Amino acid sequence: MDSGKWFDSAFDGRPLMAILRGFDPGRTVELARRAWDLGVEWVEVPVQGEDGVDALAAAVEAGRERDLGVAAGTVTTRERLRRSAAAGASFAVAPGLDPGVAEAALESGMPYLPGVATASEIQAAGRLGLRWLKVFPAAALGPQWFTAMRGPFPEARFVATGGVDAANARRFLDAGARVVGVGSALQDPAQLDLLTPLLPGRER
Repeated sequence: MDSGKWFDSAFDGRPLMAILRGFDPGRTVELARRAWDLGVEWVEVPVQGEDGVDALAAAVEAGRERDLGVAAGTVTTRERLRRSAAAGASFAVAPGLDPGVAEAALESGMPYLPGVATASEIQAAGRLGLRWLKVFPAAALGPQWFTAMRGPFPEARFVATGGVDAANARRFLDAGARVVGVGSALQDPAQLDLLTPLLPGRER
């Protein structure tokens, strides 16, 4: 499977992803449904521990009711990749680039979105055939990072995560990010409503 083409389709017209970290399964499903109701189609559930895997599985089941997929986040090991696939995740996300995990994902057919923060990491991902990349931590790197990297790496497609919220999300998209992932900011229940103007046809 060409993961780049898969992400091209998956993120087409979907510039916003909700990252639901640290919630129990019930709260995860509640927030996921709220995101879906608002038009945010992609939800990511990190899987650092057993609770995360349970929350991912619950969100996947809820998503099936709407024919929507759910991503697994913080997939930093082969074991987490295996468990994410078993829970039904549509794709895997990581904060960094581990060639072993990336190769395992590609071999298993799981679309994989590794994290990068430098030009060297973008090149390393490219050697693995990965052009959709999570940029982390986006807020620390700043929107100018995206503008700078667009020059030498026009083929790369960036998802900005880490410190992104309703106040700065538009700046990352304007600087060249294709998607913004909003995580810890969602502890504030008002954030989802504030972010929906980023969705196509919802601009204010």
